[in-house]
Amino acid sequence: MVNKRVTVYILSGFLGSGKTTLLTKAIDHFTEAGRKPAVIMNEIGEVNLDGQLVAGEVPMSELLGGCICCSSRGDLATALKELVTEEQPDLIFIESTGIANPMEIIDEVTDASLILPVELKAVITVVDAPQLLELSRTSRGKTYRLMQEQIRCANLLLLNKTDLLQEVALQEVDTLVREWNQYASVHYTVFSQIDIRLIEVLEEEKGLEKLANAAHNSAHHAVHFTKDHDHHESHDDLNHDHDHEQGNHHHHSHSHVMAYTHFFERAVDSNAFEQFVSKLPQEVYRAKGILSFSDTSSRFLFQYAYREMDFVKITPKGEVPDVAVFIGENFSKDAVRIELLKLESLSDTAVK
Repeated sequence: MVNKRVTVYILSGFLGSGKTTLLTKAIDHFTEAGRKPAVIMNEIGEVNLDGQLVAGEVPMSELLGGCICCSSRGDLATALKELVTEEQPDLIFIESTGIANPMEIIDEVTDASLILPVELKAVITVVDAPQLLELSRTSRGKTYRLMQEQIRCANLLLLNKTDLLQEVALQEVDTLVREWNQYASVHYTVFSQIDIRLIEVLEEEKGLEKLANAAHNSAHHAVHFTKDHDHHESHDDLNHDHDHEQGNHHHHSHSHVMAYTHFFERAVDSNAFEQFVSKLPQEVYRAKGILSFSDTSSRFLFQYAYREMDFVKITPKGEVPDVAVFIGENFSKDAVRIELLKLESLSDTAVK
C-alpha cells in the first residue's frame, strides 16, 4: 500500500490581499488540533518579512529573490523534499508571492508528487475585493489579468476586505468573480477570517465536491451583504453529505482546477494505456507519470499535453511507485479512476 501522503495547499492572491493573515490563522487551528503544519514562503525580495508572522516552531522553507512560478521553480521541489523528509509534517502550505500564476505552481507540485509522498488538495485564493473592483472599472492591465488567473485556478475563494465596500459594489465584485470561476466556493471575509473547517474539508476524498455543493446550496438562500458578515456560507451545507447521485448534478464528482493522482497496484498493457490517454476528455489538459507496463520490462516516464503524448524510458532514483497525475478543469476524477482500474483489471485477467 502507498504510504500516507502529505497534504499540500497553495495560497494564492495578489500583493496585500491577506494571504499571510489566512496562513497564520490556519496554522494556529491545525496546531491546536494536534497536527503538524509546515510552510513554504516565497518572496520577491531578499528578506522574508511575511515569515516573521509565522510562529517560530513551525517548520518553514524560504524561497527568496524570485517568483516561485518561474525563476524559483526547481527550488520548490527541493523545498518540498526537505520538509517532507526532515520534518514529516501532516500538511504543507505554499504561500506564493502575489505576482505568481498558480498554474505554474500546480504543475511543479504535481511533478514533485510523482517522486515524493505529497498530494495537492486545493488552491485557495484571497482576493482584495476593493482593489479588484477598482481595476475592473479603471485599468484592465497586467495586474487585472493576473488576478483573473489567480481566481480562475481557485477551489476556495475569499473575497477579502468586504467591510470596505457597499452592498452594490460588493455585488459587482461577486458577479465578476463568479463569471471567471463558477465552480469555486466563494466566501466574504474581513481580515481573512473564515471557519477553518472550509479548509479541513478539502482533505477529504470528496472534499472539493462537498465544498462546491455547499457554495451551490448557499446560492439558493437570500444573501444580505452587510459589514457584519464575514462570509455567507451555510454551516449546515458544509456538514451535509452530497455524495448522492440525484440533485446538484453540475457539481457531483467535479471540481474546477484539479489534479488527480492515481497509484497503480499492477502493471498495465502499454497499448491499452496509450489508447486510454488518447481518449481523455478535453478538460484534461496535462498528464504525467512513471509507469511499468505488462508487455515490456522497462519503466517509462510519460507526458501528455495539448493532445500529444510522449513516453521515455527511465530508471527512477530510489523507490518510486507506478503513478500518474492528471490535471485539468472541471473533469470527473471518478471517471478517470474507473477507467484506470479497468486497465488494471484487464492486466490482472491477462496474467491469470
